Amino acid sequence: MDYIKLSIPVFFLLIGIELLIDRIRKTNYYRFNDAVTNLSCGIGSQLSGIFLKLLTFGAYVYIYNHFSLFKGQIPFIWWSIVILFVAVDFFYYWFHRLAHEISVLWGSHIVHHQSEEYNLTVALRQAWLQGAFSWVFYIPLAFIGFEPLMFATIASFQTLYQFWIHTKFINKMHPAIEYVFNTPSHHRVHHGVNPQYIDKNHGGTLIIFDRLFGTFQLEEEEVVYGITKQPKSWNPIWVNFEYWIDLFAKVFRVKHLNNKLKMLFGSPGWKPKELGGVEGSKPVSPANFNKYDTETPLSLNLYVLFHFALVLLGTSAFLFSLNHFSWPWKIYITAMIIFSLTNIGGIFESKKWVLYVEYLRLFLITLTFFIASYSQSYFLGVFIFQSVFFIVSVLWISKYFEIFSKKAESQLNAV
Repeated sequence: MDYIKLSIPVFFLLIGIELLIDRIRKTNYYRFNDAVTNLSCGIGSQLSGIFLKLLTFGAYVYIYNHFSLFKGQIPFIWWSIVILFVAVDFFYYWFHRLAHEISVLWGSHIVHHQSEEYNLTVALRQAWLQGAFSWVFYIPLAFIGFEPLMFATIASFQTLYQFWIHTKFINKMHPAIEYVFNTPSHHRVHHGVNPQYIDKNHGGTLIIFDRLFGTFQLEEEEVVYGITKQPKSWNPIWVNFEYWIDLFAKVFRVKHLNNKLKMLFGSPGWKPKELGGVEGSKPVSPANFNKYDTETPLSLNLYVLFHFALVLLGTSAFLFSLNHFSWPWKIYITAMIIFSLTNIGGIFESKKWVLYVEYLRLFLITLTFFIASYSQSYFLGVFIFQSVFFIVSVLWISKYFEIFSKKAESQLNAV
């Protein structure tokens, strides 16, 4: 059973509650473009998981079936659950820590840290390929003999726990809780770019491994969120792969093999002298930290909200009915969802190509529904609904972009 997928409605209920509190208190912890990008990355992560689980969970099952020491001998009772829970958190700690300390692994995790806000949508901002790297750290559990279903269940709850700690509305908790468990206070530190906060508090559910291995840091000064080099984009594809593109481009420019390996497997940001050397971290504060942002008119934000909500609902329906789709359809629907999310990012960034690509996207969505329902009794209803949807959407976006094109042209001439 996929507990994370089943928790999606709860996630959005809690996000809605936090957003309501944010508006009532006027704390401004949410920005529309940032929150949509966070959720877009989360959607992409769920979609990539459809394909990655064939490799990752399949590998765990294979090792368990062929090489486990105590296969079928570990019962699913309270003491084995406690042991497995601590073991999962232990191996998560080491993956998470090394994902911050090894450059090529940092590329598989950096997406989660890119948001310069801190709210519950950040919890869902996950890198699309992180699972392709993290699963290796849990292989010892398969060798020991923890059943795949048992492991998947505990790992899911360990992941679910981390959702609620992505909030600024909960201050420090009781000292006993703060000493043992990962809390919002501890995890705010983890997301900070303040020099003393960088690469601290890697725990998932527990904070005790940070205390044991010297990576614990209390929340003291106000946290500044994000990463030291912001990708400055709302495009979910770009933010997922920009770091690796930049890293490998630099690796190819370096002459000596030793330096190439250091750039890949050393600390993130390490560069040889020929590329300028390592840049030290600079003190930051909320007063002198400039967040990446773009402005879009309210009418355009409403268009994005409408279509993003449709993508969100469509993705949820797709994930809850995966078994009804063939693999070609799974690949096609996944591609269409990613295409839609990418174009939404382009709208936020006011890209020149967005209007024409949006026309193509709307046409493909309409055509897809026509094809999928062609031989069904409800085809006429789908035809009417999709035709209206297509016309209204095209008129809506075209009206905005007439105004925007003139504005963009004037800005270009000014430059």
